[in-house]
Order: sequence, then C-alpha cells, then structure tokens
Amino acid sequence: QVQLVESGGGLVQAGGSLRLSCAASGRTFNNDVVAWFRQAPGKEREFVAGIRWRIIITNYADSVKGRFTISRDNAKNTVYLQMNSLKPEDTGVYYCATRPGISPPHVGRYDYWGQGTQVTVSS
Repeated sequence: QVQLVESGGGLVQAGGSLRLSCAASGRTFNNDVVAWFRQAPGKEREFVAGIRWRIIITNYADSVKGRFTISRDNAKNTVYLQMNSLKPEDTGVYYCATRPGISPPHVGRYDYWGQGTQVTVSS
C-alpha cells in the first residue's frame, strides 16, 4: 500500500518560513511526478508546486513563484517544499500527491495522496 506522509506544517507569522516534507512508503519516487497542493478554507484545492523526479522539471503556481521551492532527496525518498515570505493567503491544508510518469507536474490526475498538513499564516 502506497502511503504519503506530510509533515512540517504549523503556525507562522507573515513573512516567516516553513519547510514541508513528504515521505513515501510502499513506492519510490524515481519514476514519478510529485506535487504539492493546498486547500484554503472556502476554496477549492489548488496546485502549488510539482517536480518530475527522474529528469527534474519543476512547476509552480504563479502565486508562489519566487517564494516557494520544491526539491527532492532521492536517498531519503522525500520531497520538500520550502516556503519563504509566507502570506496569510498561503494558509491552508497542504497535500502531497504522486503519480507515475513524466508528464508536466502542473496538469493531470494524481493517484496517491497524503492526509495533509496544516499551514496557518497569521496577520
């Protein structure tokens, strides 16, 4: 059974930083596409950032470009989302998701999802 576990969320003031982690069990990422999504209260889930594992390509939502960075650690089978200059509108539950293949991370369906980690940005 594939399991994705997100961690690193919390409460931070505007302008602060957090680093989210997504660790997988039951599957290695190296032939996959991995992405972060978020869902804010009253809004639909949206794509935040994604990475193609084997030959790296990254995609970012326009709202986070220049502030967020997605990266991978192959040895740890883990994806990270470094979030800097956080804004209140970044508040939401952040989900890690993955699928096999090489298609662009910002489009298409994802097969496996984590349970999410809450990010709250005050002020």
